[in-house]
Amino acid sequence: MTEVRFYHLTRSSLEATLPIMLERTLGRDQNAVVQAASEARVESLTTHLWTYNEAAFLPHGSARDGNAALQPIWLTDKNEAAPNGAEVLFLTDGASNDDIAGYALCAILFDGNDSEAVVAARRQWSDLKSAGHAVTYWQQDESGRWEQKA
Repeated sequence: MTEVRFYHLTRSSLEATLPIMLERTLGRDQNAVVQAASEARVESLTTHLWTYNEAAFLPHGSARDGNAALQPIWLTDKNEAAPNGAEVLFLTDGASNDDIAGYALCAILFDGNDSEAVVAARRQWSDLKSAGHAVTYWQQDESGRWEQKA
């Protein structure tokens, strides 16, 4: 079964958190898929990953760029089964994927300040736990560091 981590964003935005997590993923020599809720959101995240830090580079692409198999980070709004051979799946904006079993790790990042996002995450938690996945819950502490809560 896939390890599933729920990240409850309370102190940092997705735009601040995602690049750090992607850097760590690539640092472990793993590819990643980032699945967002819409094509517009994918394009917004793609642009953000080019500009988030002058001193860093995250090689990535989306359907607009093509060649998914050559992209260490693939951004999509589609329910795809690791088109770049990724071991890590990041679900954002309430996106869901029917093939998380094809990944070693699925990180679900949700906005803790959005009550609808919290309700949706609770539903995902329940569904994934019932499906037998190893689920954990992570929340930011006062300093913004991640603590495992469940």
